Amino acid sequence: MSRKQQLHRPGPQPGPPADDTGCAVLHVDMDAFFVSVELLERPELAGRPVVVGGVGARGVVAAASYEARAYGVHSAMPMTRARRLCPQAVVLPPRHEKYARVSAAVFEIFRTVTPLVEPLSLDEAFLDVAGAVRRLGRPAAIAGSIRAQVREQQGITCSVGVAATKFVAKLASTRCKPDGLLVVPADGVEAFLHPLPAAALWGVGERTEQALARLGLRTVGQIAQVPLATLQRELGNALGSHLHELSWGRDPRAVVPHTPDKSIGAEETFDTDIDDPEIIRRELLRLAEKVGARLRESGNAGRTVSVKLRMADFKTITRARTLREPTDLARVIYVTACELYEAAGLERVRLRLVGVRVENLGPADQAPRQLAFDEPETGWREAERAMDQVAHRFGRGAVRPAALVRRAAEGDARDDGDARR
Repeated sequence: MSRKQQLHRPGPQPGPPADDTGCAVLHVDMDAFFVSVELLERPELAGRPVVVGGVGARGVVAAASYEARAYGVHSAMPMTRARRLCPQAVVLPPRHEKYARVSAAVFEIFRTVTPLVEPLSLDEAFLDVAGAVRRLGRPAAIAGSIRAQVREQQGITCSVGVAATKFVAKLASTRCKPDGLLVVPADGVEAFLHPLPAAALWGVGERTEQALARLGLRTVGQIAQVPLATLQRELGNALGSHLHELSWGRDPRAVVPHTPDKSIGAEETFDTDIDDPEIIRRELLRLAEKVGARLRESGNAGRTVSVKLRMADFKTITRARTLREPTDLARVIYVTACELYEAAGLERVRLRLVGVRVENLGPADQAPRQLAFDEPETGWREAERAMDQVAHRFGRGAVRPAALVRRAAEGDARDDGDARR
C-alpha cells in the first residue's frame, strides 16, 4: 500500500457516540468534491471510476472518485499515469465556476452555524463551534446537522472530524472518509494519534519520513517517546519541536475566520511546447481575464503584476512590475504581462507554461485612481464590470475578448468548457 493510501484509507467508523466535551473544532472536508459535483449532472456515472482533470498530454488529475482511487489514482497525478492505472476511468474536464458556486453554497451552510469559519480551499474548512453549542447542541450534533444540510441542499456528501485542535480534527476527517463523522475525545487524543504512521504528522514529507525511518521511528507514538533534544539534534530545532508537539496532539492555533489574499494568479501548462509569440500573448490575455475577474470578485486590486515563464527544459523565470496605482482591470494586467514577456527576451524560446499573477493586494474601493488625460470617464472599467454581470448570469464563457472567441471557435483544447457550450 502506498504512503498516500495509508494516510487516506478510511478508519473504523464510530460505534457509540464519543465524548465530545471540549471538542469545539470541526474540520469539514467534501468527499471527492469536483467529482461529486459532476455526478449531480451525470448520475449514470455513480459507482464508476471518474477522474476530473486536464485531458491533454500534460493534464493533471484534479480529483478522483473513490472507485478510481482504488486503482491508485490521486490528485496532482499526471493524467497519462492515471489512465495507465485505470484505463476504464471516465475523464471529465474541470468546470471551476460550477465548483465555485457549489462551494459558496456549502460555506453559507457553515456560516449559519458559526462566524468562525476558516476556509482552506473550495472544499474544506475549519469551524470553531464553541459559541454555537448553547443554540445548536453539542459539537457532534452540530457536525451531524452540517452533513445532513450539505446532503439535502447540495446533493453531495462531506466528512467531518471533531476534536479539540485543528490538527487532530483534520486527521479525524481523513480517517472517516468518505461520508463519515469521527469524534476524537479530548482524553483520547494519544490513543488516536500514536498508532498512525509518522507521515500523518504535518511537516513530514518523504525526505523527513526517510530521516525518521533511519532513526527507527515509523509511527507517531514512537516519535512521541523520543526526547525533544534528540529530535532537535537529528531534524533541526524548528522541525524537531514541531513534530514533538504534534505527536502529543498539541496544536495551539485558533480558527481564523479570514486570511486576506496576498496574491491572485493563474497559469497554464501547454499540451505541447509553444514558441509562437501570438499564441503566448493570447494565453496571457486569457489568464489576465481570469485574474482580473477574480480580483473584482474578491473586491481587491493589486499594484504588482508578474509573469511566470517556464521553458521546455523546465527552467523557470519570473518578471514583475509595480504599477503607479492598484488595478483590477484585465486590460492593464494583460498589457503589463505582455511587456514583461517581451522584455524577458523569450519570444522565440519554446515555453511549456506561462502564468500571470497580481500581488500587493488591497481593497479596491480604497485604491487611489487618477484618470489619464485621454481616458474617458466611462470605458474599460465599466466594460469589464458589465462582463462580470453577464458571466454571473450566463457563465464565464458567455462574453470574452474577440481573440479568445476566435481561439475557442478554432477548437483549442485548452479553452474552458464554457466557450464550447
